[in-house]
Amino acid sequence: MTNLTDLGVAAIRDGVRAGTFSAREVAEAFIVQVSKAKPLNAFLVETPDHAIAAAKEADAARAAGEVLKPLAGVPIGMKDLFCTKGVPTTAASLILEGFTPQYESTVSGNLFAAGAGMLGKLNMDQFAMGSSNETSAFGNVISPWRRSDGGNAPLAPGGSSGGSSAAIAARLCPAATGTDTGGSIRQPAAFVGIAGIKPTYGRCSRWGVVAFASSLDQAGPMARDVRDCAIMLEAMAGFDPKDATSLNLPVPQWEAGLNSSMAGKKIGIPKEYRVDNMPSEIDALWQQGIDWLKDAGAEIVEVSLPHTKYALPAYYIIAPAEASSNLARYDGVRFGLRDLPEGANLQDMYAATRAAGFGNEVKRRIMIGTYVLSAGFYDAYFTQASKVRTLIARDFDRAFEACDYLLTPTAPSAAFALGEKSADPIAMYLNDVFTVPSSLAGLPAMSVPGGLDKAGLPLGLQIIGRALDEQGVLNACLALEERAGFTARPGAWW
Repeated sequence: MTNLTDLGVAAIRDGVRAGTFSAREVAEAFIVQVSKAKPLNAFLVETPDHAIAAAKEADAARAAGEVLKPLAGVPIGMKDLFCTKGVPTTAASLILEGFTPQYESTVSGNLFAAGAGMLGKLNMDQFAMGSSNETSAFGNVISPWRRSDGGNAPLAPGGSSGGSSAAIAARLCPAATGTDTGGSIRQPAAFVGIAGIKPTYGRCSRWGVVAFASSLDQAGPMARDVRDCAIMLEAMAGFDPKDATSLNLPVPQWEAGLNSSMAGKKIGIPKEYRVDNMPSEIDALWQQGIDWLKDAGAEIVEVSLPHTKYALPAYYIIAPAEASSNLARYDGVRFGLRDLPEGANLQDMYAATRAAGFGNEVKRRIMIGTYVLSAGFYDAYFTQASKVRTLIARDFDRAFEACDYLLTPTAPSAAFALGEKSADPIAMYLNDVFTVPSSLAGLPAMSVPGGLDKAGLPLGLQIIGRALDEQGVLNACLALEERAGFTARPGAWW
C-alpha cells in the first residue's frame, strides 16, 4: 500500500470512499508522523483524539452505506489563530497562554462539519506578525528543507503560517488552514514548495479568528496542490452573519470547475514588479512561468501598477494601526495572562501584563500603530496610507481592463536561514513586496511551486485575479502546476 502520509486531500477522500483504506488507518498514520516531528516544532498542541473521532465517524458512515461528507477521512492541521472549542488557542503568544475557547471559529466549524478531523494546532508568528515564524513565543518552526549546496543551517518556513507550511511539506498533514494579511499564506507556501490561496476578502469568515488587521486578515487553505486547495476552500468558505465583512454569496464548486486551458485568456505582467537586485533565478522562473502560460494558450501583455512602490509603506502603516486597536483587548482583565505585581494599581497591571505577554515584534507594531493613529499624526500617516490603498486598488482595476490575471513571483528569494534577517525588521518586511499589493486591494491570489534555486530550495509563482474570481486563479495556477511538474520534497527531517 502507498504510504498514507504521502497522499493529499483528494487521494485520501477518494480512497476512503472507495474502501481502499479506512479513515482510521489514515488518521493513525498521520498521528504517528506528527509524534516523530517534534524537532520541527510545527505543532503547539496535538489533538489525536479529535482526528480519531472524525475518522470513526467516517468509517461508520461508509459501513452504513451513507453518503460521506466532503472531507470525510481527511485529517488536517489548524493554525493556532483559529479558536477551537475546548482546545487551547494562543496565537503563539504568552499573553494568551492557557486560553481555551468555549466556542468554535466559523472556518474550523465549517471544516469539521465537512468531516475533517484535526491533528492539532499549528505554530505561527505571534499574532500573525512575521515572515519567518521566528516571533512565536513557543520557539521557531524549522523548515523540513535544507540547502543542497552544503549549508545545513535551519531554514525559515516562512510566516506567519509557518507551522502550516512546514507540517504540509513534511507530510505531517495533507492540508492546513492559514491566514493571509499581507502574504502569510502565499510566502510560506513558496518557501516550502506547496500551494496556498488567499481568497477574496470576505470569502471566509473572520469570526473566531484572532484579529491582527481586520481590513486585511483573510483565512485560506494550504495544501500540496491546486486541487486540494480548491477542495479545502469549498469547505472553509461561505456567508457568516456573525462577520459583518462576510460576503453573502453562494460558494462556487471550485474543484468541479478546475480547467487548465488558458485559451482566450490574457495574462498581465506588471512591469513594476521587476524590483532592484531581484535574484536572477527569480527572474528566470518568472519568464518560465510566462512561457508555461503561453503554452496553455494564454496571451501575454505588459501592464502597469504605478503605485506598487507605495504598497509596503502603506501596509506597514495600516496593518500596525489596526493591530494596535485590536490588541488593546489583551489587558489582563478578562482572559489570558495577568501580571499583577504586589501593590500594583490597574494601570500598573495593564503595563506589566502587556510587557510580559507580548513579544518584541508585536510591541514594535503596536507602537508604530499607536503613533500613526495619534493626534497630530493620524492625517499625516494613516489617512495618507488609506488614500494610497485606494490608488493601489484602482491600479488593479485598470490592469484588469487589459488582462484576466496577473503573473508575478511570490517572494523575492528562496527560504533564508533562521536568524539571517530577524535582526533587521526592514529586510524582513521586504519579503512581502510581491504579496502585499493584492492584500491591500482584497483580491484573490495564489502561490504554486515553480522550481528550485541553485541550492535546491523551492521557488513560487503567484497568480492574482479579479475580486471573486477564485476559479480563474485556481485554473491559471493549475496550468502552471501541470507544466512545472514540481515533485521535489524535503529530505529526511527526523
